[in-house]
Amino acid sequence: MITRIDGGVTAPKGFLAAGLRAGIKAGKTNKDMAMVYSEVPATVAGTFTKNRVYAAPVKWDRKIAEEQETAQAVVVNTGIANAATGEQGYQNSKKTAEETGRLLKLPAEQVLVASTGVIGFQLPMDVILDGVAKLVPNLTHSRQAGLDAAEAILTTDTHKKEIAVEFTVGGVKCTMGAMSKGSGMIHPNMGTMLCFITTDAAVDQGLLRQKLREVIDETYNMVSVDGDTSTNDTVLVLANGMSGAPKIETEGEDLDALTAALTEVCTYLAKQTAQDGEGATRLFTAHVTGAPDRETARTLAKSIITSSLTKAAIFGKDANMGRLLCAMGYSGAEYDTELVDVTMSSRAGSIQLVKGGTMPPFSEEEALRILEPEEITAEVELHQGDVEATAWGCDLTYDYVKINADYRS
Repeated sequence: MITRIDGGVTAPKGFLAAGLRAGIKAGKTNKDMAMVYSEVPATVAGTFTKNRVYAAPVKWDRKIAEEQETAQAVVVNTGIANAATGEQGYQNSKKTAEETGRLLKLPAEQVLVASTGVIGFQLPMDVILDGVAKLVPNLTHSRQAGLDAAEAILTTDTHKKEIAVEFTVGGVKCTMGAMSKGSGMIHPNMGTMLCFITTDAAVDQGLLRQKLREVIDETYNMVSVDGDTSTNDTVLVLANGMSGAPKIETEGEDLDALTAALTEVCTYLAKQTAQDGEGATRLFTAHVTGAPDRETARTLAKSIITSSLTKAAIFGKDANMGRLLCAMGYSGAEYDTELVDVTMSSRAGSIQLVKGGTMPPFSEEEALRILEPEEITAEVELHQGDVEATAWGCDLTYDYVKINADYRS
């Protein structure tokens, strides 16, 4: 059983955090650096962007997650992505890890780094290293520390994104906490922007890697805001075992419990990311059922929520199902177009707008009422099998263009 509790990355035993303003971009007032620290070495797993233009911290973290069993700290900066920065950028990531390790008395290879912000600029290393020096003495277990860290990783996000849950392993209560950021440049091919997950459960690294990949594929990989896959996408999990629960080393009930907790956490944060899409006014979910296979269901669901025309119709509260059917048709999925039913639903009710691939008469006033709330779902039934998939997106608004036209300033 998974129980939601108040908290974030400091909720599990043995995890500390801090967040503060270092001053990476002049003229701003936001917190812009965060740190998460485990009191003991923690089993590490990660997934990363598949964009061929990937940031220096992605290169550093991928090496650690692939070659080492444990890590103990993560340091994050916003404002500058440290992407398209060449060898100097990589050395700056390494230098950040080295300084963090020195102050925490850890090898640099026990320190993960992450960056988010504008691409193509070198990090101001005097500011970054000064920020590290300020973060370390501010590390605490407190709820406020988790909140500060969650705030310090945001860019164009409008609010903090964090969650904590409790679950049981071998009869012992374990906790999982997480924080993430992501609002624009969201079309993951692994996970979205930045997400850091902590747990006091103990788990074999191979199993943790496997379950993280599986969960990410059904959650973060089913999110899109604007169709752009970031250079910095990173999801990291640290499992320090400080709950005292027996180590999960085989398939079974305990691994299922951990996986359920991870699914709860990632699903919640993925939906938060979609709902907080740049300029968005509503969360748009596509739920495809009756598919002949998993790939067909996933392809159609993602095509619907990534269609600019469908997203614009959701913004305009326009029941223009031609946009949605068109998006399904060019998706590349093989399905019988004449069997498709589509029902749009929200807390205001539901209305069938497509039946057997055609659009029957309907009340425009009723459709407008149902499309008014802040969460809208397209229920798409293919009538060709029993497989389903869900994808999450948002509407496309005038503000999305304004935000990205002025992003660097």
